[in-house]
Amino acid sequence: MANARTVPFPINQRDHEPGAHIMMRLTYISRYNPQNPPIELARILEQAQNNNKARAITGVLIINEDFFIQSIEGTRPAINRLLRALVNDKRHFSLQIIDCIEVVERRWQKWSMKYLTLSEQNKDEVFKLTAGTSFNPYLMNKAQLLMMIDALSKRQEQQEQGYVAT
Repeated sequence: MANARTVPFPINQRDHEPGAHIMMRLTYISRYNPQNPPIELARILEQAQNNNKARAITGVLIINEDFFIQSIEGTRPAINRLLRALVNDKRHFSLQIIDCIEVVERRWQKWSMKYLTLSEQNKDEVFKLTAGTSFNPYLMNKAQLLMMIDALSKRQEQQEQGYVAT
């Protein structure tokens, strides 16, 4: 098990920045900009996967037609740089930070950006955690959002391994 002083991920040229030995997890929600071209979701995911891998950032991104929910992990400087870019990214708006904590080890170490969707198969699980009759992460508290991310991630891993109770 890694500790906060040991960085268990690829080393890059910015490792000597103040705070580079501290790993963070940032979780946020935002609204998808409906003025984006239809292909933009695929571009966002591909860009996130490529950029995050180069910056030793891991995470999970949940997308539906209206919302983004993302949990990302990396060094404190890398997460701060990414947050500045996210705030200025016009492909989404109304960004709200749900959680930002120091972590001892990564939850999403396998993925530069794992992509999860809200689908008919997981709709019932998601609606158990929501505060209304339609999905709106802005109405959910931190615990509900983190449980949803974990539940969707676990369900997808089970599907990838070939066993999911229906």
